[in-house]
Amino acid sequence: MRLDEIDRRIVARLLEDGRASYAQIGDRVGLSAPAVKRRVDRLRADGVITGFAAVVDPAAVGWTTEAFIEIFCTGATSPEEIHSSVRGHPEVVAAYTISGDASALVHVRARDIQHLEQALERLRREDNITATKTSIVLSRLIGHPFDAPSGRPDRADRPDPAGTPSVTGQ
Repeated sequence: MRLDEIDRRIVARLLEDGRASYAQIGDRVGLSAPAVKRRVDRLRADGVITGFAAVVDPAAVGWTTEAFIEIFCTGATSPEEIHSSVRGHPEVVAAYTISGDASALVHVRARDIQHLEQALERLRREDNITATKTSIVLSRLIGHPFDAPSGRPDRADRPDPAGTPSVTGQ
């Protein structure tokens, strides 16, 4: 789908404030509220806008430790196999296949160092993960601080961060 300038401005406004009303967005882009709604509906139908989510500061819900973990897998492990290995860990907020020696890079949030260590040990127990290399974030210089674990209430071994809501970061 090709976006025109008004579509881009609508998307920019929604990224700025996902709770902005159609009327507020219309005032910003020069359209009526119903015209903005039609465009947003089209952008959603075309897959440009894939959803809306609450943005939560992870520190506010107790997730104050952040790390990036390079994982090294056995042989030619596919991206799907890596995804399958990391997706069940509630501390994982993002995972990427990367170039270089590591098979993937995993972004993790935890309550504290002890919780991070527990999460790391669980990751290391995955059958296809042979080694890890962890870098703990000391401070965030650029980026959004609100990537937080999705939480999985159905996991018995999941540490309870005081009811961490399901969130999506940018």
